Amino acid sequence: MRQRVLFVCYPKCTTCQKAQKWLDRNGIAYELRNIKDQNPTEIELKDWLVKSNEPVRKFFNTSGLLYRSLGLKDKLPTMSEAEQLSLLATDGMLVKRPLLVAGNTVLAGFKEAEWEGLIRQT
Repeated sequence: MRQRVLFVCYPKCTTCQKAQKWLDRNGIAYELRNIKDQNPTEIELKDWLVKSNEPVRKFFNTSGLLYRSLGLKDKLPTMSEAEQLSLLATDGMLVKRPLLVAGNTVLAGFKEAEWEGLIRQT
């Protein structure tokens, strides 16, 4: 992968730590962004959603405390995509992580096989 990628993570998250080690091991240059300090904007989220080819629900951190405390499992199905994106933009802890943004590709969550595939494409 020749291009520099954006790696959006929460440094205390063990999956994010594993993903960062994977990027380092594979010699991938990246810009690190702490999702808690710099939450993705609604505009970024809309862009990433299109590039990911995933439904907006895939961008929610369903195992997070905030997701559960807000009762989003029951609320999301009744919300529009625009409402869900607005909600995601309010707090980085609602967003699934890590996020890897590389050109026209966005991957939410760390699945080594998917990330490997992205490297082979570029």
